[in-house]
Amino acid sequence: MKLLSGKTAIITGGSRGIGKGIAEVFAKHGANVAFTYSSSEEAALALENQLTKEGIKAKAYKSDAANFQQSQELAEDVVKEFGSIDILINNAGITKDNLLMRISEEDFDKVIEVNLKSVFNMTKAVQRTMLKQRQGSIINMSSVVGVKGNAGQTNYAASKAGIIGFTKSVALELGSRNIRCNAIAPGFIETEMTAKLDENTVQGWRDAIPLKRGGAPEDIANACVFLASDLSSYVTGQVLNVDGGMLT
Repeated sequence: MKLLSGKTAIITGGSRGIGKGIAEVFAKHGANVAFTYSSSEEAALALENQLTKEGIKAKAYKSDAANFQQSQELAEDVVKEFGSIDILINNAGITKDNLLMRISEEDFDKVIEVNLKSVFNMTKAVQRTMLKQRQGSIINMSSVVGVKGNAGQTNYAASKAGIIGFTKSVALELGSRNIRCNAIAPGFIETEMTAKLDENTVQGWRDAIPLKRGGAPEDIANACVFLASDLSSYVTGQVLNVDGGMLT
């Protein structure tokens, strides 16, 4: 059963990791997919090609969600190309970890700009289209770190906690127009980035998780399908922890 047939989704940071996993699962569920990338054009075009084989429309856009003007232009381009914007997944994000004692102002600002301001930029950019349609689902990628904090990640935790407050406020503002806004808080998800880490360290993290494994991008993507589809038509303003029980 295809739960997203005929819907158009924008996914920021969609060319690798969790974003790529979401794009792949969404295409299998019949969604048309517009996704952004920052630098890896080759990977983005390969994914675009892969997604279209599912019989849906897909397009890669080089666009920086942390840039207000580029976000506005992206939304306009997607409406022209696809005809609607039904789902927005704010997934673009970076880390620049360090202890508070050592973290630079520049590294703090950059993480807030890319992780949090991008959510404002893109939500603002799609709002008019969703208001006209009188429907839409916005899904913001937070983190377990935004819920519970983490030493050495003050900038990242602040950005991801900020996303939760933003999500709840948007849900209250736009609910009367049938526009829903929810957040997902992933736990330890194994991607290309974590594959470069020391295996013993990674195994230690797995052992500390009640389900005894790291998550896969598909685990996050499946939660996104639920929140993007009509299955969750009465769910808004929520934070869904997808973390194998880390925060239990």
